[in-house]
Amino acid sequence: MEKANLRGPSLAELTRVFARIGCLSFGGPAGQIALMQHELVEERAWVDQGAFLRALNLCHLLPGPEAQQLATWIGWRLHGVRGGLIAGLLFVLPGAAVMLGLSLLYVAAEGLGWFAALFLGVKAAVLAVVVQALIRIAKRALGTRLKLVLAALAALALTLLAAPFPLVILAAGVIGAAVTSFAPHWLGTHHAPANDAPLEATRRLAAMTMRTIALWLAIWALPLALVFLLLGPHHVLWQIGLFFSRLAIVTFGGAYAVLAYMAQAAVSGFGWLSPGEMADGLGLAETTPGPLIMVTQFVGFVAAWRHPGGLAPLFAGLLGAGLTTWVTFAPCFLWIFACAPWMERLERMERLQGALAAITAAVVGVIANLALWFALHVLFRRVSDSGLPDLASLDWRAALIAAQAATLLFALNRGIALTMAVCAATGLALSLIPLS
Repeated sequence: MEKANLRGPSLAELTRVFARIGCLSFGGPAGQIALMQHELVEERAWVDQGAFLRALNLCHLLPGPEAQQLATWIGWRLHGVRGGLIAGLLFVLPGAAVMLGLSLLYVAAEGLGWFAALFLGVKAAVLAVVVQALIRIAKRALGTRLKLVLAALAALALTLLAAPFPLVILAAGVIGAAVTSFAPHWLGTHHAPANDAPLEATRRLAAMTMRTIALWLAIWALPLALVFLLLGPHHVLWQIGLFFSRLAIVTFGGAYAVLAYMAQAAVSGFGWLSPGEMADGLGLAETTPGPLIMVTQFVGFVAAWRHPGGLAPLFAGLLGAGLTTWVTFAPCFLWIFACAPWMERLERMERLQGALAAITAAVVGVIANLALWFALHVLFRRVSDSGLPDLASLDWRAALIAAQAATLLFALNRGIALTMAVCAATGLALSLIPLS
């Protein structure tokens, strides 16, 4: 695949522009992709429209935040690996810094009444935001009857059978690959042209790809190896690093899709956070620039802060945040640097296209499960181990704020940031009224 043309930006210019994009990339992947479209395709013409869309298709095929991977690909195309590192890191670092500051404020204010009231509003707003994401993704992803069936089956498997998230994603992928071989139209995919690349060129590209994979696997594993050697396999930092490394491999469909799996493990499995705190973390991530998957950093920070294992809580929290961010985003560079040179050939792999179409459909069911999980834990003060709420424990304040958030988002078409701010203020105001 060709690199940048002779009139492309200098490395310094690329750095300045992506620093600006990283600080302004609010609004989730849709807003972030639109910002890059405006800045890089329309305003500066650094990348042509066709290449931009083909790269976006590739990023949708990969686990991880597609907008950050698209930024990395654009940097790679313009200035090779150095450009990819600069663009990808600058897309992440501003949001990571803001999230770390918010996480410190969160644990410092823990237990204060006004802070709990503030986040009552945030959590109720998050419920409406998740429902909005569900509707948007469903409209885009569920274009055939089979996709509707896959979404429904995924939701039922997670809700009624407590099926593991990775198993649901794997099953959808297998079904999609199988269906594509005899009825690709069931998933809305089409027959692709044959791959006629010379064998020798393919071998050289494969050898280069293997070296790239080996290098980035070592970079990915380095902090985990240090934690294992210095602190041992029973320390919370080892658990954090291992868990979020696994999470990075199955984050198809964005942060909303993987949040249900993360919440199940972090809340019920490890006991790092409560359900309400998980909603708080997502609310914080919604207000920061960069990928929404930055919510993982909040979880890693709070987990290590609460379970420092012999370290000072603040030091452990900072290590937990840094380790989580590392193992979450290092794989993104691996996927792009390994796969970008193969982009045109990947587009011709019918079974891969079918598998990813089915996974995208299943992700809608995953997000529906997440919406239900949030609704139960935000609106009711008591939920049984089987997942059934105690109807008498309905929190009328949370229900009222959730309705307010839905009105702002759906009826008045207000943005997420404004909705969060208004609902947080409402939470503070309602805290002055007795709960019952």
